[in-house]
Amino acid sequence: MASTTKWFSNTGLRLSLGCSKSKSRSRSSNSSNSAMLSPPSETPNPVSREDELREVFRRFDGNGDGKISAQELRSYFGSIGENLTIEEAEGVIRDLDSDGDSLLNMEDFMKLMKKDKDDEDLKKAFEMYEWEKGSGCITPKGLQRMLHRLGDDKSYDECVAMIGAFDVDRNGVLDFNEFLQMMA
Repeated sequence: MASTTKWFSNTGLRLSLGCSKSKSRSRSSNSSNSAMLSPPSETPNPVSREDELREVFRRFDGNGDGKISAQELRSYFGSIGENLTIEEAEGVIRDLDSDGDSLLNMEDFMKLMKKDKDDEDLKKAFEMYEWEKGSGCITPKGLQRMLHRLGDDKSYDECVAMIGAFDVDRNGVLDFNEFLQMMA
């Protein structure tokens, strides 16, 4: 699944999620003078995350059959400047395909996007526990500080023990992968 996340967490996909918003910005910036002369127009309904994901799915689904093939996956990533081999595309499909037809349906795609969102949330949580921002690890002192902020006063030794339970490489700190295992 790690290779799957690599392809779907790229910035091109994130940019395409925000396309509908950028269109409305460009319209309003072009008509700034006329907005002063006429009453404000109705603001469009906000687009839900699910609607955005459906639009992204349609962009992947080149032939419009409601399924994404390995070739369509390659084609989409090629259009945003990312090279994806057929083997990589087939691997992504294999990792996500729930019904065994070697294609991604909307449900498979939504599960992936939810997982991607969950991973983003976990990264934010991890960053809250970092003692030194950008260090890439949670130290016992950082854990103690954050737990104290949350109203749970643990001793330094208790925090060492908590980290030790998930510290796979035994270096005394938690990296992001160890943090993910702890949260699982």
